[in-house]
Amino acid sequence: MATTTTTDPSSRHPDATDTTQCDSSSSRSSTVDVHLTPTRSYDINLPNRTLSNAANLAEYVVETRDGKIPGPVEPDGQRRYRLVTFRPGDPENPKNWSKAYKWYVTMVVAATCFVVAFASSVVTPDIDGVAEEFQVSEEVALLSITLFVVGFGIGPLAFAPLSEVYGRQVIYVSTLFVAVMFILPCALAKNIATLLVGRAIDGIAFSAPITIIGGTLADLWKAEERGIPMAAFSAAPFVGPAVGPLVGGFLSDALGWRWLYWLTLIISGVIWILITFTVPETYAPTILARRAKKMRKETGEQDWVTEQDLDMRPLAERMRIFLIMPLKLLFGELIVFLISLYMSVLYGLLYMFFIAFPIVFEEGKGYSPGITGLTL
Repeated sequence: MATTTTTDPSSRHPDATDTTQCDSSSSRSSTVDVHLTPTRSYDINLPNRTLSNAANLAEYVVETRDGKIPGPVEPDGQRRYRLVTFRPGDPENPKNWSKAYKWYVTMVVAATCFVVAFASSVVTPDIDGVAEEFQVSEEVALLSITLFVVGFGIGPLAFAPLSEVYGRQVIYVSTLFVAVMFILPCALAKNIATLLVGRAIDGIAFSAPITIIGGTLADLWKAEERGIPMAAFSAAPFVGPAVGPLVGGFLSDALGWRWLYWLTLIISGVIWILITFTVPETYAPTILARRAKKMRKETGEQDWVTEQDLDMRPLAERMRIFLIMPLKLLFGELIVFLISLYMSVLYGLLYMFFIAFPIVFEEGKGYSPGITGLTL
């Protein structure tokens, strides 16, 4: 989140210029020759959850010509750290990427969201085939949808905070890889238990992209530019479930229910390749932390750091914040609770339609699964 709750910069960086002033004359200090270009702090995703309240976060909200600002001094006064910053026009800053490339990344992550939503509903047209092959009731076969959607609610509690600690890319790559691997047991399942376990794990793993795509877009686009990219992303979670039954209906008619999983495996594999090899890290604190590590290695000087290297909260405190804060927001903020309740009703109705329409149109009117998919 791009909040700006920080302490007085002078409490941690006594020699740094005041980065909260927008006037160019106030962005230079008479004692320290550090040329600062103030940036809008709400355009930067700050690692507030991982750092203590004493952290300054100055390196995340300014750009400097030489890529550094003075950091805090050791208590003995003998050693000073240098905080790594972006330079003006820095090519590693995602907001400085070309508009064409930013749109490419936006469309890749939006397509990822589409594939995730598609995977949740593509299996709905042939639930009867699953029930018949494994000799179970239709209610048990429907758990392959229920467990997947339940995973959507569980995964974000962990993946959203982790993306603020380790960055976006590692979460995308690792969770999508797990999801792709666990589609295989679904396609090759010899019993209903294998299918249900695979779907449950897929639901949890696939929830990560949906959770952090909004953060990725905030990393790429300035606040005044985000409207259209957010619209493109917002459409994917609703278009995907609608297209799933249509494609799944005709495919199951032709090749059977297992090919619904093979299709999901193919398109998920393509998306994983695109995310892994064509979409770089976009989270500014992670990019700067990697730059600081590289500079320490190249120069042999250990004073190149970011606030995350100096002032990380203890692990126990971070875990408490990560696990409790989402629930605290959900049940402690009325607007969050009401919006979540509203969205849960919408999603519940959407997936109820996926189950009800085959009953009405296949059993009642004799339509094929493919034609029934068109009604959705």
